[in-house]
Amino acid sequence: MEMIADILLAAGALGAGFYCFVLSRRLSKFTDLENGVGGAVAVLSAQVDDLTRTLDAAQSAAGESSEALESRTKRAEDVAKRLELMLASMHDLPAADAPAPEKEAEPMFFRHPRSGVSG
Repeated sequence: MEMIADILLAAGALGAGFYCFVLSRRLSKFTDLENGVGGAVAVLSAQVDDLTRTLDAAQSAAGESSEALESRTKRAEDVAKRLELMLASMHDLPAADAPAPEKEAEPMFFRHPRSGVSG
C-alpha cells in the first residue's frame, strides 16, 4: 500500500512540475515586451507620456492666448469709452449753417437802342 501511495505521490509531483513548466512558458509569453501584454502596456505608457506633454503645451498656449485676448479686450473697451465720449461731445457743438442754395437767375430782357434810328 505504501508503494502505491509513493507512486501516486511521485505522479502528482511530476504532474505539478509539468503544470508549473507550462504555466511558466505561458506567463513568459504573456509578459513579453514585444508581443505580449507587456508590449501593449509599454506602448500605452509611451503614448500617455506623449499625451501628457502635448496637454501641457496646449495648456500653456491656451493661457498665453487667454492673456493676450484679455489685454486686447481691455484695450477695445477703453477705445469704445473714448469714442462714446467723443460722440457725446459732438452733440454739444452747434450745427454748422448749411450754405444757402444759390437763387436761380431769372431771365431779364433788355432793349438795345437801335443805332441810327431816332425814336
